[in-house]
Amino acid sequence: MNLEELGNLFVLYGLNILYALGLILLGWWAAGLVERLVTRGLESTHRVDATVVGFLASIARYAILVFVGVAVLQRFGIQTTSLIAVLGATSLAIGLALQGTLSNVAAGVMLLLFRPFRIGDAVEVGGQAGTVKGLSLFTTELATGDNIQVLMPNGRVWGSPIVNKSVYGERSFAFALELKPDADIERVLAEGLAFLRSDPRVRKEPGPSASIVKMALDRVEVNFSGWASSGDAGGVRADLIARLREITRMRDIPRDVAPVANGHDGNREAPAARAGAPLSPP
Repeated sequence: MNLEELGNLFVLYGLNILYALGLILLGWWAAGLVERLVTRGLESTHRVDATVVGFLASIARYAILVFVGVAVLQRFGIQTTSLIAVLGATSLAIGLALQGTLSNVAAGVMLLLFRPFRIGDAVEVGGQAGTVKGLSLFTTELATGDNIQVLMPNGRVWGSPIVNKSVYGERSFAFALELKPDADIERVLAEGLAFLRSDPRVRKEPGPSASIVKMALDRVEVNFSGWASSGDAGGVRADLIARLREITRMRDIPRDVAPVANGHDGNREAPAARAGAPLSPP
């Protein structure tokens, strides 16, 4: 091979490489554009759920990228029919290598079909709790309570129990505390119940309740409960705790009242401390 033929090959393959790079960049831009157009078009109808919108937009984007990849291979003289034959012969190896990725895609399809949650729902799944922000071809996006992004593989989401706190619209909340037997328990019950009844976020039917649930020689346990919307239940409960702290201070009821674990709303509570316990060692 002389220098002239070598130069011709260099020019030919150099142009092909430049063409492939340009095609890849153009395809990447086009894939993003198609994804945005699909998203805007589906959102403008106001009839398609946001979860479906994100999933279909992801499929459109990856379809464009696959088309660009095939075009680049053809530019270098690789026939797609031969490529399909090679892929068919090595399908087992490819399937084993990509089984995690393919399982995420399959799980994404199942999540899209059965719709265990929607965009904006508060969920607990796979050891993570947060608000659903999106569902793509491979991952589910959550935002935690302190607004941190969590990306979970769809396979992990579909294979774990999903606790959806928003699906029914309303849920119960409860708070239990311990007092000394000589405390003014009736006053605590009355004022705590009055606070719940005056809060507009608390449902009137069924109304809130307050009662003594356990008695012992050294302590009395009282419980407050009620119903509120899924978005307000946590806030109502936090305000109730703050109000009970104020009541104990104003009425000189033994302090250091701490919550007792309960199973109404699934929240974790701090370990209970008996009323009147000293704040520091004697």
